Amino acid sequence: MRAAIIGLSASAVCVFAAHTATPSPSDGAALTFSEIAPGLFLHVGAVAAMTPANQGAIANVGFVVGEQAVAVIDAGGSVAEGREFLAAIRARTPLPIRYVINTHMHPDHIFGNAAFAATGATFVGHKNLPRALASHGAFYLKAFRRSLGDELMDEAQIIAPTVLVDTVSEVDLGGRRLTLEAWPAAHTDNDLTVFDPTSGTLFAGDLVFVEHIPVLDGNLLGWMKVLDALQHRRMAHLIPGHGPPMDDWHAALAAEQGYFERLASDLRAAIARGDPLAVAAAQAAQTERPHWQLFDDYNARNATAGFSQLEWE
Repeated sequence: MRAAIIGLSASAVCVFAAHTATPSPSDGAALTFSEIAPGLFLHVGAVAAMTPANQGAIANVGFVVGEQAVAVIDAGGSVAEGREFLAAIRARTPLPIRYVINTHMHPDHIFGNAAFAATGATFVGHKNLPRALASHGAFYLKAFRRSLGDELMDEAQIIAPTVLVDTVSEVDLGGRRLTLEAWPAAHTDNDLTVFDPTSGTLFAGDLVFVEHIPVLDGNLLGWMKVLDALQHRRMAHLIPGHGPPMDDWHAALAAEQGYFERLASDLRAAIARGDPLAVAAAQAAQTERPHWQLFDDYNARNATAGFSQLEWE
């Protein structure tokens, strides 16, 4: 089946106690899921680029089991990962998968959607997600065919949500409700978080990165405001989009905020000096290098995006 775009609706690390399953896709086997709270399961993605070897499984993906149904939070970076994800759910519960919730538009979180298309699940996302997928989807399919290869991409589809979150809403799994919140532009302009009050766990999507350097594809100042808002939330645990889950989530947010503060400070100084964009991008936030994996892959890109915003302050 050829790649396609379908269903574009207008409408500080402290890892939780785990019950491990099977080896990770980087080992050529099924996804490892850990039950980090009763009825809440998580696979921690590799801190790496999407490659054929890891099947695109670089983002954290999870599912929550209620009394009547299951919700998936992000489906993974390939249909192959999505199928392993679906098999892991079926190994634990026969309950129907009622929702597939995408936290934002990036391929490592959405390419697994196609594996869930036949389950009857409703796809849920930020109100801006359909538009973002309509404008970026064809590019994603083409670009990642080059990096992941035909075998992983031949069945890839862009499946947009049909249930959209404007501000805050809930989904009901039977005896367990999840709170979905749409955020202003930050990591992207279509970031959605999922909170499980039963366990006090927040799936933060890519609003939060741990160990993996944050990747800016939205609004630098907006992201800093979102991180400040999250610092004041009440929760027991936080699951970032990349990196290990956190009990000491205040420290994780502070580390990310510290990176952005340094980036913004250095960029403002470069703009004040009249440095050209290339110079500013090469020099900004270099003191943060020891604290983040994949720094050289993304820091200059972040600086370029931030420069474009800050020069018009």
